[in-house]
Amino acid sequence: MDPPPHTTAQGFDALYGLRIRELEDGRVRAEVEVRDQLTQAQGRVHGGVYAALAESLASLGSAAAASSSGAQAIPESNQMSFLRPITAGAIHATARAVHRGRTTWVWEVEITDDRQQLCALARMTVAFRLQGEPPGM
Repeated sequence: MDPPPHTTAQGFDALYGLRIRELEDGRVRAEVEVRDQLTQAQGRVHGGVYAALAESLASLGSAAAASSSGAQAIPESNQMSFLRPITAGAIHATARAVHRGRTTWVWEVEITDDRQQLCALARMTVAFRLQGEPPGM
């Protein structure tokens, strides 16, 4: 049985309804309930919701790892492939760290519907910067 969801209670994540189901080393799992405010005119979930979801999961997972070293996790890129629409139910996402470098981590995020059909894929790159370090260093 899944643990109860953790609601991300602030910022944009709260606005679209992100619920974290699992946050462990190198893996983050979450879901978002589909509602009218998240869909395009045709009734499909807006691609921006998928992109935000991928960025949030990779950022949360990276930030959890970076916190022990005093570094900040800063998203650098988000590459999305939209494969199948979601129109109802819930959006399920699982992010896995596939590269853990000294200054960047790369995450793959799979987004599925309630039937576990793959609906979108994302590749996120997250940079690690020491507090006060200028970007590009």
